[in-house]
Amino acid sequence: MHTLWIAFAGVALAELGDKTQLLSLVLAARYRKPLPIVLGILVATLFNHALAALAGAWLGTLLTPDMQRWLVGLSLLAVAAWMLKPDRIDADAAAAPMRARGVFAATTIAFFLAEMGDKTQVATLILGADFHPYWQVVAGSTLGMLAVNVPTVWLGARYAQRIPLRLTRMLATILFAALGLWVLLR
Repeated sequence: MHTLWIAFAGVALAELGDKTQLLSLVLAARYRKPLPIVLGILVATLFNHALAALAGAWLGTLLTPDMQRWLVGLSLLAVAAWMLKPDRIDADAAAAPMRARGVFAATTIAFFLAEMGDKTQVATLILGADFHPYWQVVAGSTLGMLAVNVPTVWLGARYAQRIPLRLTRMLATILFAALGLWVLLR
């Protein structure tokens, strides 16, 4: 269960203030149908993070343990630095693919595409390379995404402005830097 909690915490912190959290706000404000939005986020995240963790696990088999340790440690430090830059999303671009589809389908597609190359996907890939079992990485990262996005959808943009995103990003940066140093120094 250690892996599940590391994946949960790392991805939940990385998601705060992320473009997919902002996408959650856009979807909630536009459609005002929380349940299909949350289900779309769940499906998109499960699929996206399963692929990312699988790719990470595969990369982990190609590298020697020492190379893997350095790659994972340096990647975690890179994600820590990446956390310092806040994400933004163009609301019109996020809404464009959703006009002709239902809320669930629109959310699933938009979230899956927005998550490609995102901090949380990269974090899941990194975790998949170094932590086992695979299912705990996927479950933890998915639960971390839901822990941040479900309240965002249900509470909407009205209360999201009260969350201290800068402080949250700083805490996430510290967490990723600490994990990176821990991997490099163990």
